[in-house]
Amino acid sequence: MYMSDLILVNVTEEIVRGLVSFLLRGPEYQTFCKCEICEFDTVALTLNALPSKYVTSMEARDEAFKEMNTPESIERINKEIIHVLHVVNKYPRHKVEPTS
Repeated sequence: MYMSDLILVNVTEEIVRGLVSFLLRGPEYQTFCKCEICEFDTVALTLNALPSKYVTSMEARDEAFKEMNTPESIERINKEIIHVLHVVNKYPRHKVEPTS
């Protein structure tokens, strides 16, 4: 393996970012703010509540993604995201009324 083949990726972060983006654009959360601040806060707070899964190669990333991409795991992650979405929606950090 060469240095250029090395990566440092938190697979949990990849999954959470994708799910947050998906949920915010779904019909259940159409009244929630979709500004960058609220989306990033949702991702950060969710990641703080979940275990990290760092890997250093694409092969390990793909394996970790497969391990984490189970109905049980996605359900657990979604539950945490939904909890955090409600917290961020109730206590947004942006100063002005953002546009969706």
